[in-house]
Amino acid sequence: MHSDPQALAELAGKTMYERDAASQKLGMTLDEIRPGYARMSMPVRADMLNGHATCHGGYIFMLADSAFAFACNSHNYATVGAGCSIDYLAPGREGDVLTAEAVEQALAGRTGVYDIVVTNQEGRKVALFRGKSHRVSGHVVELPA
Repeated sequence: MHSDPQALAELAGKTMYERDAASQKLGMTLDEIRPGYARMSMPVRADMLNGHATCHGGYIFMLADSAFAFACNSHNYATVGAGCSIDYLAPGREGDVLTAEAVEQALAGRTGVYDIVVTNQEGRKVALFRGKSHRVSGHVVELPA
């Protein structure tokens, strides 16, 4: 079963999500995962608003960063973020449902590059995030030999 890359991505995603208290606490859901890809969503709550009554950029960053983490761990190799940047394009508002779609752009050796687009429920781009990943030792799920 686990020689199937899709099944392995789903198992790694399920396992990571169960361990991810931060994403769960913010109401994030893992909506889709494939090798090198993840899509997550998060509702914008009143307690996520800043002094301008828009979604605090830190929450948008966390959503994008979580999607990045799931995408770069979807191959079942333990992988961490080595660096990232974000550009905010439009505000998130209370009641919006933000979606982050993470796509692997390159993977060579222990390093990967991922682009994440955050949109609202109307498809409007809210942020663009690029993450660089670094593979460390171990696996997300230890499989029997």
